[in-house]
Amino acid sequence: MLGTLLIVILVLALLGVLPRWSHSRSWGYGPSSGVGLALFIVVILLVLGRI
Repeated sequence: MLGTLLIVILVLALLGVLPRWSHSRSWGYGPSSGVGLALFIVVILLVLGRI
């Protein structure tokens, strides 16, 4: 349950930091790569059964 909730929150955060909107175009892909890395780590932990 906790793992599913973390994945949903991280996917929403990943969609929120994509540089598609006018206020975030100057950010580049830095924030989205950080959230993507966190999502990847959570998925790996879920697969390994640590969460």
